[in-house]
Amino acid sequence: MKTAILGMALAMLSFSACNSGIKDTGDTGKAIDTGQTRSTTKTVEALSPTKRIVTEYLSLKNALTKDDDKTAAQTGKSLVEAISVVNKASLSTKQSKVFTDIADDAKEHAEHIGANAGNIKHQREHFEALSQEIYDLVKAGGSPSQKLYYDNCPMYNNGKGGNWLSETKEIQNPYLGIGMPTCGSIKEELN
Repeated sequence: MKTAILGMALAMLSFSACNSGIKDTGDTGKAIDTGQTRSTTKTVEALSPTKRIVTEYLSLKNALTKDDDKTAAQTGKSLVEAISVVNKASLSTKQSKVFTDIADDAKEHAEHIGANAGNIKHQREHFEALSQEIYDLVKAGGSPSQKLYYDNCPMYNNGKGGNWLSETKEIQNPYLGIGMPTCGSIKEELN
């Protein structure tokens, strides 16, 4: 009897050891190696310390294209955090100089966007200035391995125009939103 119980305990121990690091997703029947996912995420972040800034900026842009001031405010707050956690020591010399030049202003614009849910006009005013800061960061190598487009809307701000970065070739205007979603053109492709 003791031998049978000991055998079952060893079998259960072996089974659980084989499944460490694997998470069953439940209803899909698919399994994810959680240890591998964490490692991949760390690798991507290590290769591009400013990647999160660009990702949050694009989420903000997408919220403004839908006239969604509440999501824009939430994303503005996330962008402030993304700017705050960049380790300048992990940037190249060129990126570090540009990041130092733009960080305080970009953070201030993102803070204004985050604090102004319900005032999308004010959010868009700060988004215009923020877009120039993020463009400078991307030009310094802040978004490797992601193709971006630098777009322009000639009608924004009473015909003075406004620029923004986009991850899609199709124009999705963050300044005019759902009123004129396709107004604008591509000024530059960034690789």
